[in-house]
Amino acid sequence: MNSSNRKKLSIVSILMIAGNLLFAQQTDSAAMIKKANKWVKSRVWAPELKITPDKSVNSAEFEKQYESNKAMWDKVFSFLSDSKISTLAPGRYPVDGDNAYATITSGPPKNREDVKWESHRKYIDLQYVIMGKVQLGVCPLPLAQVTEPYDETKDAAHYNAEGKYYTATPQKFFLFFPTDVHRPDIKVKGFDTLKKLVIKIRYQQ
Repeated sequence: MNSSNRKKLSIVSILMIAGNLLFAQQTDSAAMIKKANKWVKSRVWAPELKITPDKSVNSAEFEKQYESNKAMWDKVFSFLSDSKISTLAPGRYPVDGDNAYATITSGPPKNREDVKWESHRKYIDLQYVIMGKVQLGVCPLPLAQVTEPYDETKDAAHYNAEGKYYTATPQKFFLFFPTDVHRPDIKVKGFDTLKKLVIKIRYQQ
């Protein structure tokens, strides 16, 4: 075999190895997502909670974060499942020290053009509509363009983005991780009042 043929054979071998590695990574990723989806549906993370996570929630990241600090998340879901939550006044409520805390707000929802896209680094957002109905936008971080750089004191950055929109109701909650740029509290016609819970949950690297 001459050197030219050996070179061609070597290139083909490299491409085959690369293709096999990519296929293996995709298979592993698909298996991980399938496992995480099954975990979420099992509801072992909060058996007593009647509210369900929205389909937009990243199951794999949810499972990873829950397993990294189960005690904290159990306190979060205990707070969320409390039947008295609808009677709580607007304000801030302790959940687990600086690891997790809740804020309840009440007021009118916003017009879409008045709501900025945002993301956070230190905390995950659990957002839940106690009363009312709104839309929430979600966009992967790599697809968003920064308009206001990350401010550590506010734990927020703002963006221009094109994302998917979901309807938030009292039947489900949303989780926004640092890679989830989101646009909350957008008015739905016929719903003029919004009472909402946000639980800030410390993100585990």
